[in-house]
Amino acid sequence: MISLNDLGPRKKRYDKILLMYSGGLDTSCMLQWLQETYGAKVYTFTADLGQEFADPTRFKQIEEKAKKLGAIKHFTVDLKKIFVNNYIFPTLKANGLYQGVYPLSTAVGRPLIAIEAVKIAKRERIEVLAHGCTGKGNDQIRINVTAQAHAPEMEVLQPLIEWNMGRDEEIKYAMQHNIPISTQNKKYSTDENLFGRSAECDILERPEIEPPEDSKEWTISPENAPDKPEYLKISFKEGIPVGLNDDVLKGVELIKRVHDIGCNHGIGRIEHMEDRAIGLKSRETYEVPAALILIKAHQDLEKYVCTKHENSFKSIVDQRWTELVYEGLWVDPLREDLEAFINEVNKKVNGTVTVKLFKGNADVVARESAFGIYDLNLATYETKSSFNQKYSYGFIPLFGLQSRMGYITKNKLKKEKE
Repeated sequence: MISLNDLGPRKKRYDKILLMYSGGLDTSCMLQWLQETYGAKVYTFTADLGQEFADPTRFKQIEEKAKKLGAIKHFTVDLKKIFVNNYIFPTLKANGLYQGVYPLSTAVGRPLIAIEAVKIAKRERIEVLAHGCTGKGNDQIRINVTAQAHAPEMEVLQPLIEWNMGRDEEIKYAMQHNIPISTQNKKYSTDENLFGRSAECDILERPEIEPPEDSKEWTISPENAPDKPEYLKISFKEGIPVGLNDDVLKGVELIKRVHDIGCNHGIGRIEHMEDRAIGLKSRETYEVPAALILIKAHQDLEKYVCTKHENSFKSIVDQRWTELVYEGLWVDPLREDLEAFINEVNKKVNGTVTVKLFKGNADVVARESAFGIYDLNLATYETKSSFNQKYSYGFIPLFGLQSRMGYITKNKLKKEKE
């Protein structure tokens, strides 16, 4: 039987702790609190997942802030290429939209952060990890499950659960300890990476109220977007985007370019009621311009080159893959099992897709592929069509046979009851 003590930290003092540090309100308060509470030497780690679009010097600022608050040593690790190749591209191949809406922008970054944290901890002989996830969200599952799968011997602390401070109390704590707080952090809790941005807290917790404009940081409002549409021609090879407007690009650069263009047209603003893994219904808001554009383009091309049976079955596979990743089970063997099928299907997802961007909308308007299951000679309504319409005389009676028989039988039963 598990006691409440078993669910929390197993001892009161630690020698060394590695904190996954973003530089925001939560983890900055945490850095101070861990030193006070456990008497530990705290090391900090920040993952560069491409989140600093506007200010590349931000990582240096985060390091300086961590050391000023008492960090013994700080690690900033550039994980952008790994993030794109091993996490974002599989998401594109799986058309990863949780509940048909959310493109897993935050979800796919968490396992990578946990894995890198374990590597650093092992190298520095640290046996305790800590992170800034609450007990209400999905990120705690994503990080804890991944870290404990890669290092079962390591303990993972969740200070936000232990200290039981609300956001209002965190701000007071920060002021008492002279911890700098950004203007944005005073109002919203945000998370960013190359694939998207999320914002929570304050008025965003009221689903009956439209998200205010100040909760957005990347995208221009659709109303203020250009009055002229812009077209993106995206090239794919085996389901992976490899070119933009005839320029051959590596993953990180391609995503950044699509991001910039999408932001300028107000693309990727999402808000919806999300079902979290732990059972809570949560109002979530995102800015995901690159993710939305690329998934839409990929999904359209994939549909074009696959049979209806492949498309139908893959939609089931995609949904299960997406649920696993969203719920924090990246390490589950089923994910790789599903990816075996996903990768096989994507071998023929080669070609180009043209996406029209206009006033917050991203619409696929054209596609081209040598593997497209489309024949103009068959599909055209012109007289020259090679499709033999007389086949319909035999096809329709056979195709609808059981449906007709079922309908007749059902009505017989109704009449008998009458």
